[in-house]
Amino acid sequence: MKKIVTAILLVAAGAALPAVPVLLSGAKNTEKQQKVVLEEYVFEDEPEDAPVFSDEPYKILDISSGIVMEVPVRDYVIGAVCAEMPAAFHEEALKAQAVAAHTYAERQRSLAAVSPDPTLLGADLSNDTSKYQGYFTESQMRYFFGDNYDLYYEKISSAVDEVLPYILTYDGEPIISAFHSMSSGVTESAENAWGTAVDYLVPVDSEYDMAAPKYTEEVSYEADFLRQRLEKVFKGVELGEKLENWVVPMEISPSGTVLTASVGNLQVTGGDIREALGLRSADFEVKAEEDTLIFTTHGYGHGVGMSQYGANTMANDGKTWRDILEHYYVDVSIKKTGS
Repeated sequence: MKKIVTAILLVAAGAALPAVPVLLSGAKNTEKQQKVVLEEYVFEDEPEDAPVFSDEPYKILDISSGIVMEVPVRDYVIGAVCAEMPAAFHEEALKAQAVAAHTYAERQRSLAAVSPDPTLLGADLSNDTSKYQGYFTESQMRYFFGDNYDLYYEKISSAVDEVLPYILTYDGEPIISAFHSMSSGVTESAENAWGTAVDYLVPVDSEYDMAAPKYTEEVSYEADFLRQRLEKVFKGVELGEKLENWVVPMEISPSGTVLTASVGNLQVTGGDIREALGLRSADFEVKAEEDTLIFTTHGYGHGVGMSQYGANTMANDGKTWRDILEHYYVDVSIKKTGS
């Protein structure tokens, strides 16, 4: 049977440590600007009883040394959760994050087996957080958590141990386990965010996010700086004299994402503007005041898949990790690895 896999490549901007993702208080590294590339890979025919998943160590390329490390699955998932979600979050949210992180790694391993990336030198993925999900080694965890290392490591490792056998699948394959910090109140579809529809990455309610810290943020750009930035990013743009016409949202999705906008004489996407200006999300409004353009954003991240703040609030309300994952990833299966 032919098996088709759609790959996701997350590219996050900025880092707090060399090859270590930013972790803000109550936030996560994939809140940063992201580009997502969706590609399709086709698996050749294989026996129906062939094992789909493996408990073999992941091969991780250390980009600083060029050495391919073999990292046990448990260690990798613990390191990914430490890097991707605040340790202060509820245990059930941490479990949901662990399953998402494990699923991401399994999917990447499958893709690397089918279509190897020569730059990985035979690895499944690397610790380059501009291309792959965050991952902390033990030394990085100790540095990041400081005096709280023992407390947080125990909390996260206990959560991981409870769900380690599980990943998320759709049609028998690991899913694109996209996640973000907080949505606008409704998550976004993969189709609107990235231009390719994914059956299980569709809008779902996440109204909890609207009460999250810094849900609404405002950032201002003076005209001189903004002109320089827009002309640098958008080649051939003609902005004109009226500041209020420099950036104008046009088409907006039901979830609030700016799908198209005009930048002077050009039509671009909200994601293009988000990337160009370092906005927290592509859900934004724009107003002009004197010589300044003011952007008001809602949420943080691309808005697709699991909202981490939503997951934490659901957990605080008594929902389990299964409830969280089944809410944010529609019609997926929770499957044991090796089965």
